[in-house]
Amino acid sequence: MEKERATAVVVLLCLVVVMELPEASATRYMVGGNVGWTSNVNYTIWAQDKHFYNGDWLFFVYDRNQMDVIEVNQTNYVSCDAEHPLHNWTTGAGRDVVPLNVTRDYYFITSKGYCYGGMKLAVKVENMPPPPEAAPVMSRSSDLTPAFGSQFVLPAVFAIGTMWDVLVRCERI
Repeated sequence: MEKERATAVVVLLCLVVVMELPEASATRYMVGGNVGWTSNVNYTIWAQDKHFYNGDWLFFVYDRNQMDVIEVNQTNYVSCDAEHPLHNWTTGAGRDVVPLNVTRDYYFITSKGYCYGGMKLAVKVENMPPPPEAAPVMSRSSDLTPAFGSQFVLPAVFAIGTMWDVLVRCERI
């Protein structure tokens, strides 16, 4: 019985620690939204309200018989030149995923002639911004602010209370 309570305390403390860890999440963008990677779509407009961060993914969905996904440099992006690609992301299935795992500018075109009609995408990948800082704690006693102005105060109070409860219950047994 005592071992089960100790295990419960450890599990509870682990949950408290996990809840305090900062969130990190990657986003998978389907290029072109519901339309996908196809002609007659302005991908500059599609991308303008999005923020691409290191760790995100681009998901290209297209007709594999008519399109492809070619990564090029900026000069070849502007001129729609696919002769010297940096990377050919085309896998043949028409469902290609590009990891954005380096902070830099990415340039994608299709080599099938549709690039001249606007079938190209430029993406600027940035590092995730730091989380916003918490508002300063207004305290009547400035001496207590450094000790209690932390994000760990509430979880620590719960952890101490839980351990106290376990100790009190163990003494009764």
